[in-house]
Amino acid sequence: MWEKELAAALAAGDKAREAILKIYHSHFDVEIKSDNSPVTLADKASDAIIRADLGKAFPGYAFLTEESEDDLSRLKNDHVWIIDPLDGTKDFVARDDEFTINIALSYKHEAILGVVIIPVSGDVYYAIKGQGAFHLKDGKTAKIHANAKLTGLLVLTSVFHFNDKEKAVIDKYPSRIAKHQSCGSSIKACHIAEGLAEISFRFSDGTKEWDTAACQIIIEEAGGVFVKPDLSRILYNREDVYNREGYIIANRIENVLL
Repeated sequence: MWEKELAAALAAGDKAREAILKIYHSHFDVEIKSDNSPVTLADKASDAIIRADLGKAFPGYAFLTEESEDDLSRLKNDHVWIIDPLDGTKDFVARDDEFTINIALSYKHEAILGVVIIPVSGDVYYAIKGQGAFHLKDGKTAKIHANAKLTGLLVLTSVFHFNDKEKAVIDKYPSRIAKHQSCGSSIKACHIAEGLAEISFRFSDGTKEWDTAACQIIIEEAGGVFVKPDLSRILYNREDVYNREGYIIANRIENVLL
């Protein structure tokens, strides 16, 4: 189930990747949106490609994307594509290579399919509910798993949004946390799903559904946890798209540190 949707998401994402890289390796202008976040031609081109291709393949499905107007008609639809066509625009502008394309499918408010593409490296991470999580690179696909570490933990923090509350949590557990390092966009979640790190969190209301939907299903299918601070799972296709409570990603529930 959902294999056709996955194939379409992977194809649309790859097409968007080509458009993003073409702009990335040229001169581009940066606009500032009403919420004070940056947007570039790459964000808009990727959004247009993914919406057009997935809309053609699944005309009955609705969309929620960062770069398109949300008229809330999606709330009446069980199937909603949730898309961040360029997650980490600040990374894109800084040319640090740590930005991604996030494509998720929500069914009855649950993320059941997710694709995260890292355009510069070519890494692709994806998952379907009940079928595991996978990493595709250079034509080779491998099933991935979060690791089982409970000590000597690596925490991945945001390059641009690390705050004092998050630092306080790290400082609170010196016997559990060995180190922390910054990492861009959804790459943090992918590294935890692959067993390369153990924890990441965001204790602010700055993220929205398109920042987390693809990551959540990939983490969960890799055996990790992706929860709000009250330990409940994030649901999708909500009227309020902000993740106002923040979230915690961990390789194991025991590592949800507060």
